[in-house]
Amino acid sequence: MVELKKLEVCKQVPFPPKSTAGLNLIYNNNKVPMPSNKSHCIARCFKITQKENLQREKMGETVGKLIGLNDEVIHPAATLAMEAHNSPSKPFLVKKIKIRHDHSSVVVLAFSGSMLPDDWFGQPPFGKTKIDTGKFPSLTSLNDGGDAVVNGSFLRRFNDVLDKLSHAKELKEATEKKRQVVFAGYSSGGPIAILATLYFLEKQTLSPRCLTFGSPLVGDRIFGHALRREGWSDYFTHFVMKYDIIPRIMLSPSSTEHEQILNYFKSKFDRKNINPAPPSGFYLTVMGNASSVASYEACHLMGCRNPSLDIIKSFIELSPYRPSGTYVFCTGNGNLVVVKNPNAVLQILIHCAELGESDAAEVEKRSLDEHSAYPSELKESLEMQAVVSLDGGPATATLNDLGLSPQAMLCLQAAEEFENRRSRNLEKIRKYMQKIEVELEKLRKYKENAQISRLGYYDSFKLQKVDDDFNANVSRLELAEIWDEIKEMLKEFELPDDFEKNPEFIELGKIYRRLVEPLDIANFYRHSKDKETGAYVIGGGPRPKRYRFIQRWLEHHEKKPFGSRSESLFWADVEQLGIDIKKKGYLQEIKDRIHQLERNLIAWIVDRSLDDDVLLEHSTFVQWWTDLPLECKSESDPIKNLIRGKADTFIAKE
Repeated sequence: MVELKKLEVCKQVPFPPKSTAGLNLIYNNNKVPMPSNKSHCIARCFKITQKENLQREKMGETVGKLIGLNDEVIHPAATLAMEAHNSPSKPFLVKKIKIRHDHSSVVVLAFSGSMLPDDWFGQPPFGKTKIDTGKFPSLTSLNDGGDAVVNGSFLRRFNDVLDKLSHAKELKEATEKKRQVVFAGYSSGGPIAILATLYFLEKQTLSPRCLTFGSPLVGDRIFGHALRREGWSDYFTHFVMKYDIIPRIMLSPSSTEHEQILNYFKSKFDRKNINPAPPSGFYLTVMGNASSVASYEACHLMGCRNPSLDIIKSFIELSPYRPSGTYVFCTGNGNLVVVKNPNAVLQILIHCAELGESDAAEVEKRSLDEHSAYPSELKESLEMQAVVSLDGGPATATLNDLGLSPQAMLCLQAAEEFENRRSRNLEKIRKYMQKIEVELEKLRKYKENAQISRLGYYDSFKLQKVDDDFNANVSRLELAEIWDEIKEMLKEFELPDDFEKNPEFIELGKIYRRLVEPLDIANFYRHSKDKETGAYVIGGGPRPKRYRFIQRWLEHHEKKPFGSRSESLFWADVEQLGIDIKKKGYLQEIKDRIHQLERNLIAWIVDRSLDDDVLLEHSTFVQWWTDLPLECKSESDPIKNLIRGKADTFIAKE
């Protein structure tokens, strides 16, 4: 791997002049020149020999093997998808495909499409909406809690067909006979196929595959991140022609050009008008806006943290949509290029469709013609099986078929290096694990020693009377530094997407949160920080995000509602109730919170997610709870028994 030099890379980022005036300010403000000598750029940034290139090209594999689906399914699926798109009276068409070599059957279900503008861009400029987490609970960020954004019109159309889809007898029969199910979609039928596949993956009643042909983009970065985190990305394969405008259209805001494109295809698919007049002048507008997105992402891939980027983004709204799944690019000469890296996919989507030295009118016409050419193109390509996978790195010889410029190659190199950086960051975190375990063990011993005083872990740390308390605070701070670094890596997507699903890190995070967050809470209330910032957690208080992150990992892993695994916040609830009682007295709202705390305490002690040192006779909780009026207690006897049981155990140990 050629190591990228950030300074050189950032100086080479291409920003197309059309519709990107704001982005070009980055060059003007920082006096960064555009590249002038393309061959020199290649020589400097890609010192890769011809032999190395040939080693990277994975020739001899069929496209079916690379995407994990029988080749005999692809062409019939494309044909059925186009037929379904042109059958708006039916929500979907179904076909059973016989596989010759093993005599098995695959059930293909293809969704209808629409070229009505309202079915593409319901609300300008990008028609985006939050995903319905009731139907798609996994499509959310486990870090900041944000839900994925999808195209609202596509989501509406999926909801319109969901009931009929759920009761389709073909799906029921395929499930009973354990047949492979493939959801397919051409053009705007593609997003419906994508959402349908996700829906059944969420329900775990089917494991369908998804094939799309010339599909527009559906979701944002969180959408794609969630697919990869859940291990679902390989279920989705998208075929894209080199110049087809539709897979790029969602990278540009809705405009009159979009309506022209959609009206053209609507007329073309209408059998009453076989040869409609094609629109003109749309290509530069759509691709110019799309290039802005690719350039912005390229800067981040290359490590550019120039504040100008975020300033510009604040007044130039870029498309939220990003690629996800596996992409198969049809080069136009029978070759197929398979790409799984989503950052590389975005760059190829834009750069392979650049005008270059081609005639603008010719490329514009081709961008429309290619959208209707998938069955014929795939028939030829599947017969040739000249397939290359870019998983091993840029295969320069093959990428020439896509007409990629030196700047595009540089962006692909940056996408590959970004993945390598994520892997290196993971190894860095693994090396931290030994340090984390050492500090956690120190705190375990500190906790054991604190019980001897019958005061407990929390109260001992809050008082800070002996050297052991100071040393525990040092361990707390050192661990916070490590976990905050992990948090920042996750925030910037600089760790592998499945990091938050790794059982090893989920368990380590659970132990850390339960052992260390009580110390953060003790430190918070010891210094009366609530008077400056408000309660530790109520109303979005100053609780460190590192704890929010790792709590969400556990809840997602256990398929429990977000916020349900809050046992590490027990002491914050106790402290804040004590403060609020002094201010407000025993209002009903206060009583309700006390009752909830009692129920939580019993449940957490029983399932051992909360240690029973909170029940020591001199602990803040026991003294506070004992002094509560009887009418404020809803679980008096059970908690008394727990406290008595802890006391008896403690005496027996003595």
